[in-house]
Amino acid sequence: MNTPHLLVIGGTGFIGHHLLKSVQQKGWQLTSVSLKPPSEERLVGGVSYLHFNLSDCGLVKSNLNEDFDYVVNLGGYINHRLFREGGRDLIEMHFTTLQNLLEVLPRHKLKRFVQIGSSDEYGNVPAPQDEILREQPISPYSLAKMASTHFLQMLYRTENFPAVTLRLFLTYGPGQNTDRFLPQIIRGCLDDTEFPASAGEQIRDFCYVEDVVDAIFLSLDTTQARGEVLNIASGQPVTIRKMIEIVQGLIGKGEPRFGEISYRPGENMCLYADTNKAYEMLGWSPAHSLESGLQKTISWYLKNG
Repeated sequence: MNTPHLLVIGGTGFIGHHLLKSVQQKGWQLTSVSLKPPSEERLVGGVSYLHFNLSDCGLVKSNLNEDFDYVVNLGGYINHRLFREGGRDLIEMHFTTLQNLLEVLPRHKLKRFVQIGSSDEYGNVPAPQDEILREQPISPYSLAKMASTHFLQMLYRTENFPAVTLRLFLTYGPGQNTDRFLPQIIRGCLDDTEFPASAGEQIRDFCYVEDVVDAIFLSLDTTQARGEVLNIASGQPVTIRKMIEIVQGLIGKGEPRFGEISYRPGENMCLYADTNKAYEMLGWSPAHSLESGLQKTISWYLKNG
């Protein structure tokens, strides 16, 4: 039996690193592509790390000309800046690089292409958001993600391309970049400092990273998921203020200054998922409660500074 070969775009990132660690235990052949080599704490043994710019189609052709059984596209980064503030770069980073990948990757052995989408694609659609709703992107980032989703569905309909889009809501867990919401809150509480926060009225949906990795893996071999969009989230709404208060309670210190950070222009104040489709198609539901996921995350930051 041939060893499956998985290509992870963005394997040096937060979710990509957790995915590679998980799949490494299965003995698969693993390749990662990113702009830069992995940091020491995100280096996973046995992975072939490539680093080049996917927006250069020539580099994609020269580096990714072999067969892969599975591809997971975690490339790019979250950024909510406006179009006039450099949004075109974000669109090109997420949508143009996807086109480069699909133009180059050999298809005859490819069983699944998993695109990681974003809850931001829904924009201001009322909650709970489900996959049949028409998206209303409110930033270049969310537009690029939505365009990628529709592009892959078009390819499935016209060329039987084996794509599935997992539309992630807020993923958190050990090792997340320190510029993200939860690491900043955890760090502020662990340091027992005062730190700024919004008024915290936004309702959000948080999903632990190990549960997200489980959903990705399930999507690789589930035939009926081909061509589909699936929400991956807890399905449990919580306000940002409540989230901060839970972290503060678990750690026992820290002083958030609510109301010092303004809401983003056009920000959806109520964003949480209907996850029935992921359960029906993948048999997936999150294994971690919010408190158990937060306790694991906080423990990691206590050990790793």
